Amino acid sequence: QLPLVESGGGLVQPGGSLRLSCTAAGFSLDYLRIGWFRQAPGKGREGVSCISSGGGSISYADSVKGRFTISRDHARNTVYLQMNSLKPEDTAVYYCAARTRDTYSSTCYAPILFDFDDWGQGTQVTVTV
Repeated sequence: QLPLVESGGGLVQPGGSLRLSCTAAGFSLDYLRIGWFRQAPGKGREGVSCISSGGGSISYADSVKGRFTISRDHARNTVYLQMNSLKPEDTAVYYCAARTRDTYSSTCYAPILFDFDDWGQGTQVTVTV
């Protein structure tokens, strides 16, 4: 089990921004497809975004397109989710996940739950006035 750790969540007003980080101490994320997911109270977990191992293939859920940006910094072994123009409906626990059943995934067409194997514990994002 990859020890994924998310950070950067918090409380923000509508229209504000947050940057989430995902890393794994002692393990390289370089060759793994990484996804961001979220789960709001009383709802199922949904895909937000994903990025291929090389960073050349990226996908977003329609609900966040144009507002969220996923990126990866190989030197820092970190995958980021920059969230701008936040809305109350973005309130959720955000999870990062890694696809570990294979490596060097050159594509990520969509952040699909069952495509990912290892999960972090999540970080809370609350958007409220």
